[in-house]
Amino acid sequence: MERQGFGVIFHLVVLVALALPGVGDAKPTVILLSMDGVRHDYPERTRLPAFERMEKEGMRVARMRPVFPSNTFPNHVALATGTYPDRHGILDNRFWDRERGLYDYGKGEGESWLEAEPLWAAAERQGVPAAIFFWVGSQTPWRGQAVFDARRPFDGDLPEAEKVDQILSWLDLPSGRRPGLIMSWWHGADYPGHRFGPESSEVVEALKGQDLELTRLFAGIDARGAWDDVTVVVVSDHGMVAVTESVSLEEVLEPEGIRARVQFGSSVAHVFLQDPSDLDRAQTLLAGDSGLRVYRAVDLPSELRMSHPQRNGDLVVLVDPPRTFYQQPGLNRAYFLLRGLWDPEAQIGMHGYDPGRPDMGAIFFAIGRGVSAGSRSDEIRTIDVAPTVAHLLGIDAPAQSEGERIPGVGEHLH
Repeated sequence: MERQGFGVIFHLVVLVALALPGVGDAKPTVILLSMDGVRHDYPERTRLPAFERMEKEGMRVARMRPVFPSNTFPNHVALATGTYPDRHGILDNRFWDRERGLYDYGKGEGESWLEAEPLWAAAERQGVPAAIFFWVGSQTPWRGQAVFDARRPFDGDLPEAEKVDQILSWLDLPSGRRPGLIMSWWHGADYPGHRFGPESSEVVEALKGQDLELTRLFAGIDARGAWDDVTVVVVSDHGMVAVTESVSLEEVLEPEGIRARVQFGSSVAHVFLQDPSDLDRAQTLLAGDSGLRVYRAVDLPSELRMSHPQRNGDLVVLVDPPRTFYQQPGLNRAYFLLRGLWDPEAQIGMHGYDPGRPDMGAIFFAIGRGVSAGSRSDEIRTIDVAPTVAHLLGIDAPAQSEGERIPGVGEHLH
């Protein structure tokens, strides 16, 4: 009778547990976090318990190859769409469209500029609720596809602690109401990398702060016993390299009477000529600087994957470190000169360059459901992240995705 009574009680406990919200019917959840500007080798700089835990209990990729240009907006959109700027349309943090005018990352531009389906829209289209706490392209519904929840508008001053609190609150929702996809942008080490250089102690301190919040997120998942259903993927968008000189194309063209709009990022400048007959002369003048690579829009190398009929200039000019287009004309040389005189050891960090450069490489870590402990890979592509997350969720990749599932993630789930 005692054994029979125990069996009855046990089955009652199981039935009650299964009836509780979120228990026994849990669906997979993927949390995709992006830490801005964390170079692939930064985690080697100091003790970072959360990163170390991911490496031990999950997967680490030695280097993730960004898309070109290796800047924040093109790569966050590539992470979300699984494709390149020539298909998703976000050519840089700022760019000029011949019909629509200026796209400016600093002005909270709408998602109508985004020409490829993002991960959150693909998830919602296939019945998986998505929640976003800041991500490029998420500030409004994409082509009418709303999401379960999204923090808007973007606020770069919000700390990661608030993001962790919100993510854990989403996880606490009953299974039928819980988002399956959670995406969040974090500050990473981008700001100190730019201001103080990639080798600075400020980069290390920023990483420690990010790691503390990541540790708190992991502790929250531990406390909820949720790892059987949750995968956390931590990526970045690009690396960082020291630069010492800034280039102004206007200073070359204007003295020769060539009028143009020069729309530039850190490593790419688009020259929109007011008079198309100036094309040959402008190309010859700019090519006189052996450190610049000058292309007509129609001749852009296909491997760059940034050809866009409305958003390429008549000429597209590329520069390599230690030079950059970043500073405003007239202030470019003065800024670097004064910085050097004030502190000869000072560095200024920049990115946007050839994705094949080791110092442009980004991070990729994963832990939890579908990730084997101690998994390793030498290199993956940024465009592989979206289809991998989709696979973990049991859905198709975004419509325009060209990436592939990352080996070692979600091998035997479906």
